[in-house]
Amino acid sequence: MKKLAFLPVLLAGILWGCIGIFVRHYTALGLESMQTVVIRIVIAAALFSLFVLIYDRKLFKIKLKDLWIFLGSGVISVGVFTYCYFTSMKLSSLSVAAVLLYTAPAFVMIFSLIFFKEKLTVRKVISLLLAVLGCAMTTGVIGGQLNVTLAGFLFGLGSGICYALYSIFSRFALNRGYQPFTITLYTFIFAAIASVAVTDVRPVWRIVTADWGSAGFAVLFALASCVLPYTLYTLGLKYIASSTASIIATVEPVVATVVGAVIFSEPLAVPFGYLGVALVFLSVVLINIKLPSKKPSR
Repeated sequence: MKKLAFLPVLLAGILWGCIGIFVRHYTALGLESMQTVVIRIVIAAALFSLFVLIYDRKLFKIKLKDLWIFLGSGVISVGVFTYCYFTSMKLSSLSVAAVLLYTAPAFVMIFSLIFFKEKLTVRKVISLLLAVLGCAMTTGVIGGQLNVTLAGFLFGLGSGICYALYSIFSRFALNRGYQPFTITLYTFIFAAIASVAVTDVRPVWRIVTADWGSAGFAVLFALASCVLPYTLYTLGLKYIASSTASIIATVEPVVATVVGAVIFSEPLAVPFGYLGVALVFLSVVLINIKLPSKKPSR
């Protein structure tokens, strides 16, 4: 199993990269970004709760004093993140939205420095600069072809920040002894509660319950974009290092770029767009990869 442990993580990244297909579908039906969030999160929370109920009921147990962690991971790192990401997809191309999302490792570096006093290394600084340069190229700031509006850029950047905060909240939870499935479970639950509280769900209910096909598509959306990728990613983490898993998961923006180009005719600018994507990938790898330690010479 260890030799094939990369496959669940790879599949998770591929599934996340296909989110744009569902977002564009619901946008065409007239739903706003937050209403699309409700479909994804509420159904995912219900399905994941059922999974944990069958798998291990003890995973439902949390301490009241740690409630703020799950509120943060749910409301900010999933609820606000998903809204920003989906809005970015509406205001720009799928590839640009995905690349802006993958500025998250740079923000993880900054937040970890603030909250966990992690050392700021030259490698981390170089990674941050590569990510910024890559985003500038991909969005057309460098190259003369602006492929995204200011609003699209800001929402995309917001998705990266919120996505990065999930790692921070998860770190707090893991340090308190919580299992990954417990973190994911309550993240989905609080994200679902928050999204329903601020959204007019009547159009959502009308579209999802229009017929069996619509209901099935909504369930497929939740399964393919939330439940399955998170479960597969967690399974992979049992056998490979988190740094290795995060590198493999960078297939997501590649898939999003291919989906945007093939299905929605959203080719990137040549050559700066593709070079920008490559630089963002390089920054993510550089942040996450573990360099071999030097052995002292005899």
